[in-house]
Amino acid sequence: MAVYAIGDVQGCLGPLETLLAHIGFRAGQDQLWFTGDLVNRGPRSLEVLRFVRQLGEVAVTVLGNHDLHLLAVASSHARPKRHDTLEAVLVAPDREALLEWLRSRPLLHHDAALGYTLVHAGLLPQWDLETAARLALEVETLLRSSDHTDFFAHMYGNLPDHWHEELRGHDRARVIVNAFTRLRYCDLEGAMDLRHKGAPGTQPVDLLPWFRVPGRRTREQRVVFGHWSTLGLYDGDGVLGLDSGCLWGGALSAARLDVDPPRFFSVPCPAAQDVRHHA
Repeated sequence: MAVYAIGDVQGCLGPLETLLAHIGFRAGQDQLWFTGDLVNRGPRSLEVLRFVRQLGEVAVTVLGNHDLHLLAVASSHARPKRHDTLEAVLVAPDREALLEWLRSRPLLHHDAALGYTLVHAGLLPQWDLETAARLALEVETLLRSSDHTDFFAHMYGNLPDHWHEELRGHDRARVIVNAFTRLRYCDLEGAMDLRHKGAPGTQPVDLLPWFRVPGRRTREQRVVFGHWSTLGLYDGDGVLGLDSGCLWGGALSAARLDVDPPRFFSVPCPAAQDVRHHA
């Protein structure tokens, strides 16, 4: 069985189909890991959701910020944004089944045998793997509970920007969600800065990519993530970054994880969004 991790699809079904053909994906034999953001900004979010859901246990996908945004909009706790492409999902006859499936996806997936951990954006430097898994489960439990709409009502915001075990309630959940789904840069103390989205080298001098912060407690782990399209395909510092900007006319990329070193594959993508609105 081959295991492939795939970067942010964001509703770009055509490139996904091309990539799967390129890697020779064998349905029923191989496994696909998706870095999250299955939906939004691209033209075919509904079809991507249906496709990945019907794969069943063959597909492992973690939640990204755009996936959570869809769930928040569907629960009436967020307004659609100017460049969203979620309407087809929201009016689909199978809307509720798709949203329930999406809401039950994890924030973190760890495969001890492969030695890889999958998240959408990153892990705070002060978290070890055990802590990260525990905190992911806290939010996953909220998402799957009858109180999930209250969670979406308080999900948005950049503060608090750093982790303390003493945090409680909505502040605690917000920090966890922001770390897993929005993180790019931290300061040397491990506090998140969610404003800067450019490639390493463009940030203020007091910030570092989360995976380069000294003392990062998951430095011995191999972490696979997406989210950071300006970073591009990245293999270093014990991490694999797989968002190579498909949405913006870059590429959709995959890494085969069951071989050492991992093998990388990419297919070109037509731009689904104007690069001037890069986010």
